[in-house]
Amino acid sequence: MQLSLIQHSFSLRQLNTFGIDARARHYLRVESADDLRAVFADPALSAMPRLVLGGGSNLLLTGDYDGLVLHMCGAGREVLARDGDVTLVRAAAGEQWHRFVLWTLEQGLGGLENLSLIPGTVGAAPIQNIGAYGAEIKDSFHSLTAFDTATGQVRTLTGPECRFGYRDSIFKHAAGAGLIVLDVTFALPNDWQPNLRYAELARELEGVQAPGPRAVSDAVIAIRSRKLPDPAVIGNAGSFFKNPVVQAGQCAALLEQFPTLVHYPQADGTEKLAAGWMIDQCGWKGKSLGNAGVYEKQALVLVNRGGATGADVVALARAIQADVQARFGVLLEPEPVFI
Repeated sequence: MQLSLIQHSFSLRQLNTFGIDARARHYLRVESADDLRAVFADPALSAMPRLVLGGGSNLLLTGDYDGLVLHMCGAGREVLARDGDVTLVRAAAGEQWHRFVLWTLEQGLGGLENLSLIPGTVGAAPIQNIGAYGAEIKDSFHSLTAFDTATGQVRTLTGPECRFGYRDSIFKHAAGAGLIVLDVTFALPNDWQPNLRYAELARELEGVQAPGPRAVSDAVIAIRSRKLPDPAVIGNAGSFFKNPVVQAGQCAALLEQFPTLVHYPQADGTEKLAAGWMIDQCGWKGKSLGNAGVYEKQALVLVNRGGATGADVVALARAIQADVQARFGVLLEPEPVFI
């Protein structure tokens, strides 16, 4: 790779789903581990602040980026082998996530259908441990390879090594901060069974006899399309806040005051609260603050109504957090990373 391919004062507007008009001091399209080796072999480049960018669907640019953006664009996907009860499939970090899910379905493989239509790339999926409709990446994850910026070597990480949590992984913490995902391998079940634990998904499939992976995917796509705005039309990063998890006692106290509180019991005895419901109860659905607003059909989604800056979105998020905390005593945590 030629480091002369680095571009300067590069617009990131088309590379973040919020459509924030920010610029990177330096930008490089990365196709392989060799590209990364070239970057980190250069003392000046390796010393720069850096932002590893996939589909830009889980970040909020709060201003111009005074450093080097490494845009992961590696492509490729393949069925590796059957391994006992599962079939292993691998995709490069730069593959678009939803297209990859559809590709697995075309191969006759189920397991990722509940995660259909989630924006972003394959490489970003394990970083966020993306999840929807009763499924998360960790459920079908096998391993990944990552470039270690400290050593210049490629490492393989298994599920336990990735330390998956609710919208969390090792890559969001100091231990994984120097790792750049190159590709991800999934273990998809040969004896597939539909995951219809999520009530809304089960309702969508009522009347469908023995739904297969494609039917489940179609149902997820239909639900998401009704509820969530297309980033190509309205800038957004999907669900902006995590659903907070609280102790059972705190949930019980809230239910006494708010009997219609939407909550989901967890296996460890805690309760997950519906952040969107609380935001809606605070009157924010459909409201705006400057050029940033709350989507009319889903209070969990913040949108760019046109020309919003990162500061506009941050101001709206802070106002929502303050109102929810004042009313429910719960602090909402944003899902996107603020850059």
